[in-house]
Amino acid sequence: MKLLHPLSGVALRKIQIEDRERLAHLANNPNVANNLLDDFPHPYSIEDADQFIKHAQAASPTLRFCIEKDGEYVGNIGLHPKEDVYKRSAEIGYFIGEEHWGQGIATHAVQLIVAYGFEQLDIHRIYAGVFSYNSASKKVLEKAGFDFEGASKEAIYKNGQLYDELRFAILNPNH
Repeated sequence: MKLLHPLSGVALRKIQIEDRERLAHLANNPNVANNLLDDFPHPYSIEDADQFIKHAQAASPTLRFCIEKDGEYVGNIGLHPKEDVYKRSAEIGYFIGEEHWGQGIATHAVQLIVAYGFEQLDIHRIYAGVFSYNSASKKVLEKAGFDFEGASKEAIYKNGQLYDELRFAILNPNH
């Protein structure tokens, strides 16, 4: 499966075991890890990549993808469907390797996975929580059509500091 963004050279594809070294390289960066949940390992090893790939490949339908720019693997993106009364919602998560920051790749990848979630998974609402200091991620979501819903004061404890969590969401226009 491959999802292509028209004109941008950005694509999403299923992750393969052959991606393990590249994934470990991209993810083993403190500047990447500082913007992700603590359950994202740091340092990030080949074994962490193997575990992630095994988990991603076992999911049906596909929920986690490699992000490619002009055929080069540059990051990951995924949807995390919720359960119970939240079963029509999914949380989005993504990262781009630092050497590819600021190129608009994340925005196009978010647009691709939102379309996939709405059209293929029949999700009604996709949301993201952003650490208040991550202005780049805020811009990505805004450019991808997400609306700012509000802030949870000091909800994030990262690297020994408290930060606000900013919540963004987009609704399926076909519902």
